Amino acid sequence: MTPSSPWHGRSLLLAGAIVLVALNLRPALSSVGPVLNEIMAGLGLSAAQASWLTTLPVLCLGLFGPLAPRLARIVGTDRLILAMLVVLAAAIALRGAHTPLALFIGTAVGGLAIGAVNVLLPGVLKRDYPGHAVAMTGVMTMAMCGGAAVAAGATVPLMNRLDGDWAAALAWWVVPALIAIVAWAPFALRGKRGGKAGGVLPVVGLWRDKVAWQVTLFMGMQSSLAYCVFGWLAPILRDRGISAVEAGLMVSVSVLCQLPTALVTPSLAGRARDQRLAVVLTQCGTAIGLMGCMLAPLSLIWGFAVILGLAQGASFATALSLIVLRSGDSHIAAHLSGMAQGVGYSVSAMGPLLVGLIHQQTGSWGPVAGLFLAIGALALIAGLGAGRRRTVGARVEGHASAA
Repeated sequence: MTPSSPWHGRSLLLAGAIVLVALNLRPALSSVGPVLNEIMAGLGLSAAQASWLTTLPVLCLGLFGPLAPRLARIVGTDRLILAMLVVLAAAIALRGAHTPLALFIGTAVGGLAIGAVNVLLPGVLKRDYPGHAVAMTGVMTMAMCGGAAVAAGATVPLMNRLDGDWAAALAWWVVPALIAIVAWAPFALRGKRGGKAGGVLPVVGLWRDKVAWQVTLFMGMQSSLAYCVFGWLAPILRDRGISAVEAGLMVSVSVLCQLPTALVTPSLAGRARDQRLAVVLTQCGTAIGLMGCMLAPLSLIWGFAVILGLAQGASFATALSLIVLRSGDSHIAAHLSGMAQGVGYSVSAMGPLLVGLIHQQTGSWGPVAGLFLAIGALALIAGLGAGRRRTVGARVEGHASAA
């Protein structure tokens, strides 16, 4: 039975489990940047190799994302989420080994698991909260931002408490993953929720639809900037003369500032005639925040970090909301989510990679600022198309019910 509201009884318990799952979709990514300098020194990695470390999980998010709806048809959406949480926990634990192979494999496998859960959750919200999917999108996005913020801010202090052991600090984030497994298991293994009835029906016509591609490119471009921030903002700030702890804290505060805008943006976007104004405001705010962090006097950077966080929280929430708002039912939402996050994250992976390569070739962060502006411009163009009030021209195969 579909919950009628996320705010009472069993629906509240399910909402809590969704929040705990969402909390774990960013720590494996945002925990690396603050200790990237220590990782490079400890393992002897070059800037180019480090760029692959920040790129690999995002690329894996994109590669595995489109497969998630197909696997969900076989094992069920909820059971697949549970399985991917177990895989994520194992991957995070593997990064505790002090070897490049363990670090890269753990990072890649963690990206695969996160990619699957990323894709499936919007469909879960559309299915279980049909009258509150947009509001729940805000809650889910806020939880994802919260997890990213805590990991970005706490990883360096954890490393310091663990006698400078960056690998142990990265592995510590297995703890919240295990908590999420315990919280989600009762819903995944109970009755029809865990079986094929919880799967996703096939959808046709999606990959030929212009709106779907606009949603996909907007997701990809804004995500590229987000993962550049996760992976490279702390090293950029440290090169500007900010201490490791303060740089990690600054990234953490910036991501924490994403929470309020991530929570309220989906509801505001859902009530608006269309979402083009949201796209313009979020991309302009992101550009201002990034340029300020990279170029402004050090005394002003905290303010620009706050602006960056507010804008990126709203940007990510807008991207997820577009998946829900442009979909006719939960099955289309799951497949559009797979397309947007699969192709989108594959494209966005180029951002962190190019940051490392450009910095290694030029020895400067100036050209990287130009890269950020170019990515932001592409996000703006795609978002203006995706923000128009339309739905994707796809249908559920066999004319299945959209309920």
